[in-house]
Amino acid sequence: MTAIRTARDRARAELTQEIKAEARRQLAEHGAHQLSLRAVAKALGMVSSALYRYFPSRDQLLTALIIDAYDALGDAAEAADAGVDRADHRGRWQAACQAVRTWARAHPHEYALIYGSPIPGYRAPQDTVAPATRVALLLVALVQESHAAGTLTAPAADAAPLPPQVAEQTRRLAETIASGLPPLVLARVVLAWTQLFGLISFELFGQFVGSMDPAEPFAAYATDQLADYVGLRAGIPD
Repeated sequence: MTAIRTARDRARAELTQEIKAEARRQLAEHGAHQLSLRAVAKALGMVSSALYRYFPSRDQLLTALIIDAYDALGDAAEAADAGVDRADHRGRWQAACQAVRTWARAHPHEYALIYGSPIPGYRAPQDTVAPATRVALLLVALVQESHAAGTLTAPAADAAPLPPQVAEQTRRLAETIASGLPPLVLARVVLAWTQLFGLISFELFGQFVGSMDPAEPFAAYATDQLADYVGLRAGIPD
């Protein structure tokens, strides 16, 4: 009985992957707003009722694709970070940011699914939150490590203070994900995170045409500037 169940589980897992692969192909061809379970079933030679046993609704299939995309992006950033000396926080930042951009360029339709226009009628469930935060938490963690090691450059004494509401938001966020990190530094990391994805979105969605095109040199420059902004020093401390 166990062997039969294992074989069935394996077959189900394989077909689930085939369904998601076909859905990704249709995303690239038609966009997320036109994704249809019936169209996916037809392309795979399945009846719709059979596909519903794997994904009861279009939204559940979309959620699976969104989680896969966030996890693939997180895997890429974390693998890049893991390949750099732990004490080289700036190098880790640059590697992770470059990996995010490289993944996005290699998977533009999946990137658009998670960072493009909202999908009409779809509301992402709580299941997507943890995968969605992986890159941000990685960037926060390496800045936090640099701060704990005493290698993080503090903001200038004359840096503009956080507005009261932003300071409170940042304080609450620090309690959750960055204990001990100064609120102003954490706010800068959040700003840098949004700048990174804004930069990538501009590149993928054609906003740099006629200005920073090709975008490679500007992306490298921006990543370096963001490392400066959050206080990550160059080089590995002795």
